[in-house]
Amino acid sequence: MGRGRAKAKQTKVARDLKYRTHETDFGALANELHGQTSSDDTDKLDPDELDKWSDYSDSRRD
Repeated sequence: MGRGRAKAKQTKVARDLKYRTHETDFGALANELHGQTSSDDTDKLDPDELDKWSDYSDSRRD
């Protein structure tokens, strides 16, 4: 007992995911899956921001 509300919520979410139409950018998805980046993405990267996070990289992988 007490599981009715949770099951109803799961059913609602599943139904929403099944029947809702999604606007998918298949070109962007293909680029992401193939590891390609657009030139717009590289322009947005700040070198100072990259240096800030470089301390967290695994030195064994370098």
